[in-house]
Amino acid sequence: MKLKTGLRAAATLAVAGLLGLVAPVTAQQGAAMRRVDLELVLAVDISQSMDQDEHELQRNGYVEAFRHKDVVNALMSGPEGRIAVVYMEWAGDFEPYVTIPWTIIDSEKAAHDFADRLSKEDVFGEQRTSISTALIRATELIAENNISSHRQVIDVSGDGANNAGPLVEPVRDAVVKRGITINGLPIMLNKPREFYDIDHLDRYYKHCVIGGEAAFIAPVYDLKHLAATIRKKLVLEIASLDVEPSMAPIQYGEAPSAGIQRVQLKLPTEKTDCEIGEKVWGGGGGRRGFGGFRNFPDQ
Repeated sequence: MKLKTGLRAAATLAVAGLLGLVAPVTAQQGAAMRRVDLELVLAVDISQSMDQDEHELQRNGYVEAFRHKDVVNALMSGPEGRIAVVYMEWAGDFEPYVTIPWTIIDSEKAAHDFADRLSKEDVFGEQRTSISTALIRATELIAENNISSHRQVIDVSGDGANNAGPLVEPVRDAVVKRGITINGLPIMLNKPREFYDIDHLDRYYKHCVIGGEAAFIAPVYDLKHLAATIRKKLVLEIASLDVEPSMAPIQYGEAPSAGIQRVQLKLPTEKTDCEIGEKVWGGGGGRRGFGGFRNFPDQ
């Protein structure tokens, strides 16, 4: 009971903080702001439930995406012809790490420069999973920059449920209330199960994590599909362009090879427990502490 009460209190404070981020923009500030089509926060899970090879494949998926012609064409297709992107890595209940700060991408060269810079960054790993903390920090990054846009999107990737920090559902609701769309990339790999893993992570993301106008999830069931899924997801987020038939929206119960699932689709009748991650972790006897960021050891 103490654990749940503490988490709910933390969630209440987090929601209050999110709602308090809104501040009026003066005419002088508005004139100084850079105008783009989209502010996109790439919030990438670096929890140690994925090994070094999996983290590198995930990172390389984003690198390859910003070098791909479909993504380059999408980011220049809007009325402003440019987007703003920040790449943020997160894991447990501590300050997420801004790997690449806000960057304006308005050309093929700018997209390739972003990819090149990302490819040179170290790959980190940490313990626990706090989607809520990632959403709070991502919202702060949007609120505190000097960029204005037609849309704001937080792109959350992860392979587990929230098990640290505030409860995710009220934080998600507060973020969506600010007009920000949250999309999800749940990574569901077929590998030995740990005590903190949950069933139907895609369903959890759909019920508890994503939200906002045209929100969707893009589940990944096999690492060899990760790069292509990231690319197609970015194209949808940036320009809402058509995707290949294999990535068309699906209903639950269809083959796992299907891809994009929009939030507007009919959900399963059973309710997903948005506190399942906290409950599983609390009963698993796992290590609760965590240290600072660290590099993965060399192989």
